[in-house]
Amino acid sequence: MKPDVKNVFISLLNAIQAGKIYSEDHPTFKEFVEALYRRLTEHLEEKKEIILGIIEGELAWEDEIYFELSQRLKSLVKYLQECGINRIIFRPGLRPEELSAFISLLTRPGKKRALESQEGDELQGIENIRVGKLRARAAGSAKGDPDRERHALYEGSLEFASRSLTAVLNKEEVDFLDLRFNILNIMENFMDRHQELLNLISVKEKDLITFVHLLHVSVLSMSFASKLGFVKDDVLDLGIAALFHDVGKLHISSEILKKKGKLADDEFARIKDHPFLGSMILQGYQDALGILPPVVAFEHHLRFDRKGYPKVSYPRPPHVASLIVSLCDVYDALAQKRSYKADYPPNKIYEIMILEKGKLFDPALLDRFFQVIGVWPIGTIVMLTDGRIAVVREVNEQDIFKPKVEVVHPEATGEIIDLFEEKDGLQVREALNPMGKGQKYLEHIFAGE
Repeated sequence: MKPDVKNVFISLLNAIQAGKIYSEDHPTFKEFVEALYRRLTEHLEEKKEIILGIIEGELAWEDEIYFELSQRLKSLVKYLQECGINRIIFRPGLRPEELSAFISLLTRPGKKRALESQEGDELQGIENIRVGKLRARAAGSAKGDPDRERHALYEGSLEFASRSLTAVLNKEEVDFLDLRFNILNIMENFMDRHQELLNLISVKEKDLITFVHLLHVSVLSMSFASKLGFVKDDVLDLGIAALFHDVGKLHISSEILKKKGKLADDEFARIKDHPFLGSMILQGYQDALGILPPVVAFEHHLRFDRKGYPKVSYPRPPHVASLIVSLCDVYDALAQKRSYKADYPPNKIYEIMILEKGKLFDPALLDRFFQVIGVWPIGTIVMLTDGRIAVVREVNEQDIFKPKVEVVHPEATGEIIDLFEEKDGLQVREALNPMGKGQKYLEHIFAGE
């Protein structure tokens, strides 16, 4: 493969990722678009046009398919397919402002609708770029399975999390832009859906459970931060810090972490050192990840009352990001559903965490957390006091014990009940474990979308 062909595809991916993260007038966005423009114009000096495409899920340059590169740039292939594009044509006369407008169009919310609204292959106001859209499925062909698509999204996110954490543990290079792009995709796909993530877990290997937990803590932290009013860039920074907050523990010998029975004093001391170790590891990635990940890694066991570890002499409380990640870390650890262990129902988790108000947790953050997530989170399968089965669809901030629910049994009529408005005492009696009694109702979890 010619190196410059590879670099054109990589520059296109970088520009798309920058467009997803930054505004059109942001210096970083301009930098990546300019890099792509330089690559394209080098080729357009010799050719009438450049045709980049996707053929059966593989990247193509004119009439040549690049299988190895397609594996490396899966996210580019997937993104263009989501946009309904199977070819992009660049023509001589291409102007920087056209390319900038095209990338913005490609990355704006509702991108597919925006592209489909253009006439034919022409993009309004963009003269020297054409796109070819994927054709609709033939009549009678099988439609996509929403459940399989959700599992594929989840498994792809888990694969990304595992790959990123392993890269840091192996002291390999981390692509900052790729990391933020994937964290953004995770945020967009799973925001406010922590309970649904718990229902999607399909991994059996205990070695993967830590990666599952860290992915969930990242999603939960971003969701909570957005409710607190954090700006998008800060939400993404927090998501990255949450994903890497326990990298020190991952670095500790697996024999110690999996040991049954009481740990020796030196073994326990090593485990208590993991915040410091994680912070040191992440400081080596400060250029790529920023300063927040090492701060959160160091402080996530410090506690609000500063009685945790490592011991510190400074009087200030932990960084708000550390307090958020600590809160979400504990919540997800308690909420995880496993077939091999007893689980805590949501109301019990609330009771356990409230006992730590002002000690382990910042009181204001803890109150706000349950105000937005509820005692019975969205997606929880519950039994009502009259025996009917329902799925929580909306949290009532006025009373976190009384959500809006959709009845799914004995009849899935779509009836929505606001328990806050109920006058006859109808309440949630209990939550049903999706790996146990609630399993038969899992098909209704996503029915309200």
